[in-house]
Order: sequence, then C-alpha cells, then structure tokens
Amino acid sequence: MNFITSSYNRAIAIVSAPWVESLMLLFVRISLAGIFWRSGRTKVDEGSWLTISDTTKFLFQEDYKNVPLPPELGAYMSTYAEHFFPILLVIGLFTRLSALALVGMTMVIQIFVFPEAWWSVHMIWIALALTLIVRGGGQFSIDAILTRQK
Repeated sequence: MNFITSSYNRAIAIVSAPWVESLMLLFVRISLAGIFWRSGRTKVDEGSWLTISDTTKFLFQEDYKNVPLPPELGAYMSTYAEHFFPILLVIGLFTRLSALALVGMTMVIQIFVFPEAWWSVHMIWIALALTLIVRGGGQFSIDAILTRQK
C-alpha cells in the first residue's frame, strides 16, 4: 500500500509541476485560438488577409440578423476579433483579456445566433477560455516574460 501511495504522490508531483501546467496552458491557448482563427478565415475572401467576403456580409444581414449590431459592423468586428485575439492567445500576450473577449463573442453567438449549441460546442469554448482567464497564459507566454519579477 505504501508503494502505491508513494507512486501516486510522485505522479501527482510530476503532473503538478509548473512547467507541465504551462505546457497545458499553451495547448489550451492554441486550441482556443485555432477554433476562432479558422472561423475568422472563413469570413474573408480567399487569398486575402482581411477582405470581408460578400458571403460574410450576407450572413450578417440574413442569418445573423438577431445580433444587436448593424450587420456590416458585426461582420467586420467578428472577423477582426477572430483574427486578432487568436494571435494574442498563441503568443500569450494579454491572455486573460483575449480569452475574456472570446467569452463575449461566444455568448453573443450562443444567445443570438446558435442558441441550441451550448452543450455541443459553446460550453467547451467557454471552459477553455475560463481556464485561461483563471490561470493566465503560463510560463511559455509573453505575459510571463513581461510580469517576471527582477
């Protein structure tokens, strides 16, 4: 029994190490960023960096018309946010603020666009974002470099 307890305690010590948590937070940052980045890329003309597609403008006028923003503004804001915040997450700059912004976007999508998607999708996005809001970007982030004590 002592062997099992000591083995368990060693395993817990390894997975609780700061570098392991930071590696996990990097994975969470990349995962959440990837979700929004891929969505943002569907909103622009193929081969362009940030030229909003006509399809995106149409979607915001028709399918996303319940969003309480003018359609053109909503199309631009969501497209830019889905490019800007994922970049910040991947590099770990303003991680908590970026994750909070993506929580806001997710809730707008949940409430006004796809209210049936909570259990299948949005809850997972929120869980990833809340992890980053609570824990930050970890040691492998620009946030950590900027906040290190001398």
